[in-house]
This record gives sequence, structure tokens and C-alpha cells, in this order.
Amino acid sequence: MPQLGSADVPLDASVATADSATSARTPASRHSFLVRVTHWIITLCFFALLLTGIEILISHPRFYWGETGNDLTPPLFRIPIPASRHLVPTGYGYTLPDQNGWSRALHFQAAWVAVLTGSLYALFGFVSGHFRKDLLPAKADRSWRGFRATIAGRLRFRRPAEAEAWSYNLFQRLTYLFVIFVLFPLVIWTGLAMSPAFTSAFPASVILLGGRQSARTIHFFVSIALVLFLFVHIVMICLAGFSSRTRAMITGRASRPMERT
Repeated sequence: MPQLGSADVPLDASVATADSATSARTPASRHSFLVRVTHWIITLCFFALLLTGIEILISHPRFYWGETGNDLTPPLFRIPIPASRHLVPTGYGYTLPDQNGWSRALHFQAAWVAVLTGSLYALFGFVSGHFRKDLLPAKADRSWRGFRATIAGRLRFRRPAEAEAWSYNLFQRLTYLFVIFVLFPLVIWTGLAMSPAFTSAFPASVILLGGRQSARTIHFFVSIALVLFLFVHIVMICLAGFSSRTRAMITGRASRPMERT
């Protein structure tokens, strides 16, 4: 006998409601396992490359253009710091401790780990459609108006909306694509072009850059661009919520964006 105030609810509707509630409470995956692993491996390699690169730079803080350059050659420009080798003219009356041995060894090892890890990430990105789905800007965003609005919001340091925790905005997509497909390949290319063993097998790799010293100079500026990207990347993570964004890159989970009513 039906009770007063009650209503019959279809069984499938109640099951669907329960499933929806459970799904709403369970955060979906924000980053895949392979993306998270490769992200942190490349992060560790990047800091190792940055530290050792600074040590290598200190050994000869002068840059040239062309194939050759040495202590007796006028530099294209120089970094105003003391060197770790007394034969390098820097204008300072002292030299820093020479750490060139271990820094070069670790620099090359970290570089190869980064190259192999990046290659795995690139292969996964193409095969899984990660680049197309997550990084390629949507057709609606490929306009001057959308790009201008995104840049204006970033220049005002506007806090990202909750929905942006679930997907990348236009500025992030373009920046990541530029770093992945321009800066990373260029820093690898210029790094290999400084290796006599590699250039002896592939001489065109250094000829196209204008010489070994030109490759070193380009390598330096690309490295500076990557450091600037890292700085902006960390600032934007802090503005968006450092703990939540870092947790998403560690566990792969992010809170679902709140629905607008």
C-alpha cells in the first residue's frame, strides 16, 4: 500500500543518480601516468643540467661566433664573472675552483636521460593523441580576439578559473607547444653540435648552425629561454594554487571544476 508523500522512482533512474553522485565525488584523472613520470624525470634532469651548465660556463664565460674561439680570440660577448681557469681573461685578479670535470660528466649523462625520456613522451603524445587533445588550441581559440584576451589576463596576473585546472588555456597550449617542439629540439641539436664525435658523423649538424662556437652561443640563449619558461611556469602554478596543481602532477588527480548555476 503506497504511503502518503512517497513517489515511485524507477530503478534505473535511482542507479543512474547514484552513479552520477559517485562519479561527482571521485576525481577523474588529470594527467596520465606516463605524463607524470616523464614530467618529473625531465624536471630532475633539467635542474642537473642547469647546475652543471653553470659550472661549465664558469670555466670559460666568453662566447664566440663561427667554428673557432679561444682565449686569444675577441669574443662576441662575455659574462662578467670570474672564470675557473686562470688563462681565461676576465678582468678579475682571481679564479674560482675548477669543477669542470664532474660537471661535464653529469651534464652529458643528464642530457641523455632527458633526451630518452623526452622521446618517450613525444612518442606517447603522438600515439595517444595527447598533443592533439590537450595541447593543440581549439578552433574557437585560434583567433586574435581569443589570444589577446588570454594574454591580457596573464599580464594582469588574473587568478585562473576553476575550470582551467581541468584543461590548458590558450596561452599554456601555445607555450607548451613552443617549448616541446622548438626549444627542446633546438637545445638538443646545439648540444650535440658541440660534440666532436657527433659532428664527425653528422657534419651538417654543425655546419647549418655556423660552426661549433655558434652552436655554443645559441645553446646558451636557448637555455636562458628555458629558464625563463620555468620561472613563469612556477609563478603561474603558485597563482593557480601550488598544492593542488602539484598534487595533480604527482597523483594524477584534480578536483572537478564547480558547475556554474
